[in-house]
Amino acid sequence: MIGDVGKIKLSVLDLVPLIGEVSAQFALQQALLLAQTAERLGYHRYWVAEHHDMPGLACTAPEVLLAHIGALTKRIRIGSGALLLPHYKPIKVAESFHLLAALYPDRIDLGIGRAPGGSAHVSMALSSNFLENLRLMPDSLKALMELLTHTYRIEGEPVLARPIPVQAPEVWMLGTNHKSASYAAQYGTGYVFGQFMSDNDASEMLSAYRQQYVPSALSNGSRTLVAVGVICAETEETARQLALQAAKSFKLADHQEEERAVSKRKLLMGTPQHIKSELDQLGQFYGVDEFIIVTPILDYEQRLRSFELLAEAML
Repeated sequence: MIGDVGKIKLSVLDLVPLIGEVSAQFALQQALLLAQTAERLGYHRYWVAEHHDMPGLACTAPEVLLAHIGALTKRIRIGSGALLLPHYKPIKVAESFHLLAALYPDRIDLGIGRAPGGSAHVSMALSSNFLENLRLMPDSLKALMELLTHTYRIEGEPVLARPIPVQAPEVWMLGTNHKSASYAAQYGTGYVFGQFMSDNDASEMLSAYRQQYVPSALSNGSRTLVAVGVICAETEETARQLALQAAKSFKLADHQEEERAVSKRKLLMGTPQHIKSELDQLGQFYGVDEFIIVTPILDYEQRLRSFELLAEAML
């Protein structure tokens, strides 16, 4: 889809990795440092992902980490990218994010995902029958939206997800296929396409979402984001070496062809001006004015430097 967009906004998606032999405490301290740095540099959002029983990742409960980060930042929007709804009762999700929204007004994003976020066995430990919960996803989304708009009822009686914030969380649906785009359109949420996880082009899903979008009580217009992998460095060669290291660790391509991991679609790499040019072109092509950036660099300082270089070029 070709579209006219304004100045590109940038946001951060943090998987909260444990790089090397660091402790979970250190990895979480680095997450806070990234959020604070992103705020100082002018990034629009900082989101954390949810994963379970994965040795290389430290965030299992986004709402807990967001409460900590919200207290130690002032302006940047903070949210989940994504909270995995099939594992939870909608009312608990609504209560948690209402509480965050009451603590940090007009700063909270509730990004919803459909993935298990871990192995089959940890999914069983979390929510027994994940596939059945996934099948019931439309019911869960409907209940969640009703809870966020204070219209939910059980046996005819109203049930409120307290506390009631002055401003509701901004709701997004994350995914890489038509199902997630359809849910986002049907329930009137924003839509985030995970380009860094997909070999597919975002255009088809973004177009389907926009065409099918139905306004909701929380939003009267479609909103789109694209999540892209970015490695930014002072030289092209440095960026490429960092990208190849990331490919081996994060398995952005199959193990026999790490070179494919640095494909333009899943992972942009290069100097700040090169990345700026690429994102400006993608913004026009996809019709989006905001990208959320995931940077899979295997060094905390170099990861921060990548975000700094990108901000210097674009923000």
